Amino acid sequence: MERNRIQARIRGWLAERDFVEVDPSALAISPGNEAHLHGFCTEAVGNDGVGRTMYLHTSPEFAMKKLLAAGERRIASFAHVWRNRERGALHSPEFTMLEWYRVGESYEVLMADVVALCRLAGPELRFREAICDTSAEPERLSVAKAFQQYADVDLLASIAADGEVSAEVLRAELGRVGLRVAVDDTWSDMLSRVLGELVEPHLGMGRITILDEYPSAEAALARRHPGDARVAQRFEVYACGVELANGFGELTDAGEQRRRFAAEMDEKARVYGERYPVDEDFLQALEIMPEASGIAMGFDRLVMLATGAPRIDDVIWAPVAE
Repeated sequence: MERNRIQARIRGWLAERDFVEVDPSALAISPGNEAHLHGFCTEAVGNDGVGRTMYLHTSPEFAMKKLLAAGERRIASFAHVWRNRERGALHSPEFTMLEWYRVGESYEVLMADVVALCRLAGPELRFREAICDTSAEPERLSVAKAFQQYADVDLLASIAADGEVSAEVLRAELGRVGLRVAVDDTWSDMLSRVLGELVEPHLGMGRITILDEYPSAEAALARRHPGDARVAQRFEVYACGVELANGFGELTDAGEQRRRFAAEMDEKARVYGERYPVDEDFLQALEIMPEASGIAMGFDRLVMLATGAPRIDDVIWAPVAE
């Protein structure tokens, strides 16, 4: 029942701030166009008996941004989402994502939102032996600073002024600190390894950590930082070493978004031998979407940490059978 109580408190908080709760369709033209996100594929059969490939969404993001383009200004959704190739203590193939958007407001406002919602979940978040005091002032640091602090790696040395990255420079930097990497590891592969193995275990310990200014090469659907093209208006929120949320100052340049999608699908084809279609309606909506900030939070993970549960399946009403 604690899950229901937390959800009710969050719904009340959103309603008090004039958010409209929406319920986007889970069936989509595309499940998303990030290289390492894997959708569930299905077939929609029309009245004429002809089948069409569809996907269960990995996030309600595309649908919600279409609503922003149509005139909505503050929207939120508790959406069931599906991600293939994900199963473990922190992952379920079907889970609940709390996603919300603010038109005309800075992505820094979302940072305060997340902290407020964590406090609504409880005074303390716990995972294994780690404890996070939600009442404490949150820590905010850039990805580059976190790499320097926890891995002694100068990440920005591998990023040019225009945001282009160099795998060779980062490989040499990792070699300097004694980290071995494969000869075919990409810059993103190496970034993910350092983040996962050396940085994340230190985040959100004792207090919430806001990991800000992701490199532009990892911007996804976020705007570049206006003061530094090497980084983007993207942040993630951690408690007890667990990622809880991912927020953006939203990109509204449809041409740039198309280029990013193409690059991501090329990488997906190289690594996994498949690619997903692009939702052209989404790109058209992006052309008229107002400036906004948006964020997605793993609601099950928040409940899991608020109750001290060891596995995400322990807080899902009827978890997917293994």
